[in-house]
This record gives sequence, C-alpha cells and structure tokens, in this order.
Amino acid sequence: MENIKLKRYNSLFEKEISSILQNEVKDEEIRFVTVTGCDITNDLSFCKVYVTVLEKEKKETTMEALKGAASFIREQLSKRIEIRHTPELRFLYDDSIANGERIESIIKEMNEKDM
Repeated sequence: MENIKLKRYNSLFEKEISSILQNEVKDEEIRFVTVTGCDITNDLSFCKVYVTVLEKEKKETTMEALKGAASFIREQLSKRIEIRHTPELRFLYDDSIANGERIESIIKEMNEKDM
C-alpha cells in the first residue's frame, strides 16, 4: 500500500473519530477527549488512536470508557468511510503533550538559573 494513502487514512480516521466522540457518543466520560493522532497498520487491520484527556484525574476511567465504546465507534466509522475492512481500534493515551510541558518547564528553570 502506498504511504500517501495510509497517511490520508490516518488523517481521515482522526477527523471522523473526533467527530464521533464529540457528537454521537453518549457517555459523559468520553465527551472531553481529544484525538491527537491515528496510526493504521499497513494491512489496515488495526488502528492505534492516540488521545489526551482534559482532566488528568479521569484518565483511567476515560480510557476504560473508550475501550467499551470502541465497537460503536468502529461501526460508525464503517458507515462514514469507504473501506473494505474497518480496522480494529485501540485507544492509547498520548503522553507527548505532558512530556513537552515537562521539558519546557526544565528549560525555563535552566534559563532562570542562568540569569
């Protein structure tokens, strides 16, 4: 499969999953989830969906709720995206934003010490 086609699917899945989470999922635990990226395997069998949660305290319950809603979200995706086989969804918490904030605070501390 062409790499360009895979990138297109990744961005399309990201957009559609975000829309489904915001507009169609009734579970209140999932309403404030931000999809930061999707990574579909080359054979289109699995899709890793990277998410962040607005309230860090609810991370575990939100991830469990996403796991429970995965089949509903997958069903909605199959109706919206023309693809022979809709990949199985795996939700993973995206730590990159937290890591970026931590690195930024370390750099800020170092700059303050230099002054």
